[in-house]
Amino acid sequence: MKKHSAITRLTLSFAVAFLLTLSGCKSSVSGDVMATVDGRKIFRADVDKYYENQVASAQQPPIGEQATILRLNILRQLIDDEMVMRRAEKLGLLATDEEVDRKLNEIKSPYTQEQFDERLKERKITLEDFKRDIRRSITVEKVMNKEVSSKINVTDQDVNAYFSAHKAEFNLIEPQYHLAQIFVTPMPNPQVHNQNNKAQNEADARKKIQMISNRLDSGDDFATLAMNYSEDPETSGNGGDLGTVPESSLRTTDPTTRDAVLKLKPGQYSTIITVINPANKQAVGFRIVKLVSKEPAGQRDLSDPRVQQAIRSQLHDRREQLLKAAYYEVLRDSAKVENYYAKQVLDSSGIVK
Repeated sequence: MKKHSAITRLTLSFAVAFLLTLSGCKSSVSGDVMATVDGRKIFRADVDKYYENQVASAQQPPIGEQATILRLNILRQLIDDEMVMRRAEKLGLLATDEEVDRKLNEIKSPYTQEQFDERLKERKITLEDFKRDIRRSITVEKVMNKEVSSKINVTDQDVNAYFSAHKAEFNLIEPQYHLAQIFVTPMPNPQVHNQNNKAQNEADARKKIQMISNRLDSGDDFATLAMNYSEDPETSGNGGDLGTVPESSLRTTDPTTRDAVLKLKPGQYSTIITVINPANKQAVGFRIVKLVSKEPAGQRDLSDPRVQQAIRSQLHDRREQLLKAAYYEVLRDSAKVENYYAKQVLDSSGIVK
């Protein structure tokens, strides 16, 4: 599954920060205003920025009705979040400057300043835009934690009932392997932003992976080494974690890696594995694989703490989704929302830019 960096996750759906007017005055509405929430304006320029950023990477940008639907969806999200921001003001839950700076430093930590600035440039946002987006994200999370998540209670009876009704879900038909890796390539990877990506050729890569192997043998932490040295952009940021895979999936990987994994016991890591391109038989990289844990096939019992935790998490997430949907409906009932763009679409019975 594709994993995104923290900066991408914060800007994928909302590529620019909220540039909403926080003044409470009620001036006349012009064509530049697409909606108001309790008199606070959402401008066409804001919607257009979100729209352009969302369609920039699309192979086939939406046209006609699809483009109008996307603008309506963007505007609906802006309205929803503005309602939450209004609620946060009343509850005293607006994110503080200290919270924003702390989160910003956390996001910036894997990058050099130059790399971080380049990421902002790619997303077509300024640092101030990004900080406003962080402030909004933290504020929304604080409101949801107080108004929604704190009200969710999953009881032992709930867990027991779910297990009884879904017992088959916890019957593994084959063993499961939780894996992690450290991967080194003969060529520099521009997508990797740790500060130790120095392999320039195959000889450098062999030296680098051998150094990593030596440090593992000396007792260094696997996840820390993966974060600092692994060149796999999808896993280096989370300690090389590859997640859990069924045994049948190992048959589709390269034979050397498969054979190495099958010999490992939980907690052990492999020797250096050379990854070969089957087309030209050349080395494309070197990896060390760790077996974090192994789950045998068979029925899992409710007494297993992992089963209980999985059920609790699933029930909690379901209820949180339901309560959030209800919460937004209550906010809409109490707020005065004017969606001028939606009315324009309805009046025209079709496409509106």
